[in-house]
Amino acid sequence: MQAPRRVGTGTNQEAVRRHNLGTVLRHVHRAGQLSRAELTRRMGLNRSTIAALTAELETLGITERTGPATVSAGERQGAGRPSTGVRLAATGPYVIAVDLRVDHATVARVGLGGAIQQRAHASTAGLAEAWQVGAAVATLIRKVVTDASSSAPLVGIGIAVPGMVRRTDGLIRLAPNLEWHDVSFSSVVLAALGVDIPVMVANDANLGALAEHERGAGVGVDDLVYISGQVGVGAGIITGGHPLEGVGGYAGEIGHLRFDPTGPPCHCGSTGCWETAVGGPAIAAAIGSALEDVAQLPQHLRQLTEASPELRRIGGDIGRGLASIINAFNPQLVVLGGYFSDVHPLVRDEILDGLTCAALPAALDSVTLTVPSLGDDSVLLGAAEAALDPLLVDPVASIGTALLDVPARLAG
Repeated sequence: MQAPRRVGTGTNQEAVRRHNLGTVLRHVHRAGQLSRAELTRRMGLNRSTIAALTAELETLGITERTGPATVSAGERQGAGRPSTGVRLAATGPYVIAVDLRVDHATVARVGLGGAIQQRAHASTAGLAEAWQVGAAVATLIRKVVTDASSSAPLVGIGIAVPGMVRRTDGLIRLAPNLEWHDVSFSSVVLAALGVDIPVMVANDANLGALAEHERGAGVGVDDLVYISGQVGVGAGIITGGHPLEGVGGYAGEIGHLRFDPTGPPCHCGSTGCWETAVGGPAIAAAIGSALEDVAQLPQHLRQLTEASPELRRIGGDIGRGLASIINAFNPQLVVLGGYFSDVHPLVRDEILDGLTCAALPAALDSVTLTVPSLGDDSVLLGAAEAALDPLLVDPVASIGTALLDVPARLAG
C-alpha cells in the first residue's frame, strides 16, 4: 500500500485555526454572549484552544471578555470556577444592509448579533435609472454611518433587490418591477460612495428566508419557504438546512409561475403569472388603494377590520398558489412575508380553503403557515447576514480589508 502523502502541516494548521476562529465567532454572533465553557462543549475543543481563539477575537476588536457573573443565564457550569464569558464588542465591526424595493429603500447600520444600530428610509419613486437609485442609496448609507465610531470597521454591504440576481457576481439579470436588465448595482453604489468594499447583492426573498432561518420563525427548521410579498412575489427556499438557489441563483421566482392562462400581462413579459393575481397592485385595487400607494399597502391593510369580497377572492388565489409551492417542496414551514403577513389575518379562512382544495393531503398535513418573527425587517436582516458572512468565515481576512474611519471617508 502506498504511504499517505505528507502535506504542508503549517498551512493546514493555519487553515484549521482560521476555521475554528470563524466558528467561535458564528456561535457568539447567533447567541450574543456565551461562556468559554459552553463554546468548549459546542465545538469539542479543549479549554486552552478556546481561550486562545477568544483572545484573538478580542485582539481583532470583535468580541470582549465578560466576568462570570454576566454569563447568560441557563448555561450549565461544571465544577470549579465559573467560566469567563464572551460577548460581542460594543464598538465592533458592522455592515450596511440595504432593502431595495420598487418605490423606496431602507438602509441600516447593523452590527454582529443582528443589532440594528441606525436606519434611514427614502422614496425612490420616479427614479427610473439604476444610477439615480444608487445615488439615493449612497445618500442613505452616509446618513446611517454618521454616528458610527471612527474605530469601528465596516466589513461589507448587503443589498436585497426584488429580482433575479446572478450568484457568481451579483449582476441583476432581471428586476421586472424595476424594469432593470443586466444591472451591476453594486458597482453603481460603490461609484456613488467613492470607496471600494465588498458588496453582496441577492434576491430579497432569499435573504428573507436566510434571516428567518437564522434568527426568526424558522430557527431549528431545516425545510422552509419564505414568501416575499412586495409589489411582486418571490420565494426563498431552505431545504435540508441549506438555501436552494439553482445553478445561476435564480430559483424561487414563484410569482412568475403560470396561474391563469387568460390573465393579464405581467412585467416579466408573460401573461397570467401568479403575481398578477396576488401581487401588490391587485391587493391595492381590492382594498380601494391607488396603485401609486403600494408602498403604504401594509399600513392600509392593518387598518382594515374585515376583508372585501375582492380581497377574499385574492385570499383563495393565495392559497391555491401556495398549494403548488407546498406540493413541489414539501416544507415544514411557510413564512408569509411582506404584505402577505398583513393579508393573512384578514383572509385566513380563504387561504386555507384554497390550500385544502389544491394541496396534496400528505404535504399539507406536515406544513405550518406563519408570519415572520422579524416583522418587516426580515429582508433587511437577511442582507446584513449576507454581508457578515465573510467575517464569520475568516475574521482575520475580513478585518484586514475592512474600511476604517467610515464617517470621514463617506462624508460629502
